[in-house]
Amino acid sequence: MKNITYKKAYLKACIAMLCFLAFSCKKNDPDIEKDIYGTLVKPSYNRSSMFRNPLNGWVMYASASGNPSYWDTQFYVPDLGKTVKAIDYASACYIRTSWRTFNPADGVYAWRDPSTAIYKMIKGAQDKGLPIAFRIVVDGRDQGANTPQFVFDAGAKYYLANPSFPDRKTPVLQDPIFRKYYSKVIEELAKDFNDLNKTSFVDAYGLGLWGEGHSVIYEDPNKPSGQNIEVIKEEVVDWISDVYSKNFTKVPLLINYHRLVGDPSGSGAANPNSEKLLNKMINKGYSLRQDAFGMTDYYQSWEKNFAKVWNFKRPVIMEGGWITTGTHRYWTDPSGKYRQDHPEDVRQGEFDSSLEAAVNMMDFRIGEIESWFTKSFTLCQRFISEGGYRLYPDRVYLPEKVNSGAEMTINHRWRNMGWGYFPNNIPQWNYKYKVAFALLDEENRVKKVFVDDQGEPSTWLKNNPMTYELKAIVDLPTGNYTWAVAIVDTTNDNQPGIRLAVNGDMTSTGWLKLLGVQIL
Repeated sequence: MKNITYKKAYLKACIAMLCFLAFSCKKNDPDIEKDIYGTLVKPSYNRSSMFRNPLNGWVMYASASGNPSYWDTQFYVPDLGKTVKAIDYASACYIRTSWRTFNPADGVYAWRDPSTAIYKMIKGAQDKGLPIAFRIVVDGRDQGANTPQFVFDAGAKYYLANPSFPDRKTPVLQDPIFRKYYSKVIEELAKDFNDLNKTSFVDAYGLGLWGEGHSVIYEDPNKPSGQNIEVIKEEVVDWISDVYSKNFTKVPLLINYHRLVGDPSGSGAANPNSEKLLNKMINKGYSLRQDAFGMTDYYQSWEKNFAKVWNFKRPVIMEGGWITTGTHRYWTDPSGKYRQDHPEDVRQGEFDSSLEAAVNMMDFRIGEIESWFTKSFTLCQRFISEGGYRLYPDRVYLPEKVNSGAEMTINHRWRNMGWGYFPNNIPQWNYKYKVAFALLDEENRVKKVFVDDQGEPSTWLKNNPMTYELKAIVDLPTGNYTWAVAIVDTTNDNQPGIRLAVNGDMTSTGWLKLLGVQIL
């Protein structure tokens, strides 16, 4: 009999505890406390659509001498059972080419001449809605005459690696004549492209072989001067980063985070000064890029660890290292993961490294792009769905009735569903993107905007939702309005600047409509 009594008492205690917990959960659940927070709106998350947002998504590569019809190239996707255009999946157009192509003669700027191939290529990208990105290459050892001849005719010093190719001159980077003309072309480029609407990023170093930042020439390696190369390296880094950061104030600048950055060597162990040089450039506003993702003999633990240090402080942009269309023996990669005649193995390796580095952008390189669509389309879609940043408000509490002139409160929570981050903190953007709520009239015209300065998108990381409370005075005439939300560009009259990853009723200018409200 006693056991039964104890059991009854125990059950009553358990029930009481469950009731208490249930009440406690309800007490903290905004779904229940509508009388305090307002009416709950849960925007519908868009899991798979590609949105063209700055410094995010796929980068489609272009040849400076190519045909603009390249943008209409189609690829058959077995997973979809149809052909698609790669440009429909891209957020930017990257042009890596010679200084000579941009600036063939003193005072001649080919990107401004409608008859040139580079003008047509840039115009073709812009007509398709893609901002460009670029790297200017000056080294002449491997790719031909990259620096224009007029620079050497003016007296700039150079190194000639192979007398059989007398036009393949590599400029000496300390030379004042070289610097004069190089600075001049960067200044001219900035006049036209220091604009985030036109330019996604500038790959702002471009020295050494292929412009990758290693194997850099400062003198004839066969006739060493005895100068301290480390001192010269740092001085050159200071000079070139000053040139770019002075002129490109609104567009992200990138540096290749190579363990031998600026070094005459191209392979081997990391130089002890590499981290110092890279940090100097990053502290001037540079973000990170690496040209050897998936190439495990080149993209090593040093590069991986460096990226980790700067994760979510500076965005990371990747480029795959292996060329699988006949140039490289990618199946010899030390990882042992790549089979001959299976470029999809390399695509998987690049994707895995990109995930590890939390990159914001991946590459559709010329020659490589076809295998992404024909053999690895699942990875294309995965990066769109999972990579970079995908921002949305998953719950917003709004008042449905507001007295004109009275204070109202909006409680809102935001998520980033991507593995990267929204780089609002980089100096070129300087926290210009902010969460804002608007009141729209019956014609969807914005009548009032409330910017929440506390909601900082660069801090929104995957699996870490952030909640804010905005208080403001509503001073509009009585009538019916609609609440809307956006991430606005505060340097552009608080116009929506970032496409939210949502399904829903969007205005033509990018405001997401949330809830009707009556102003009394």
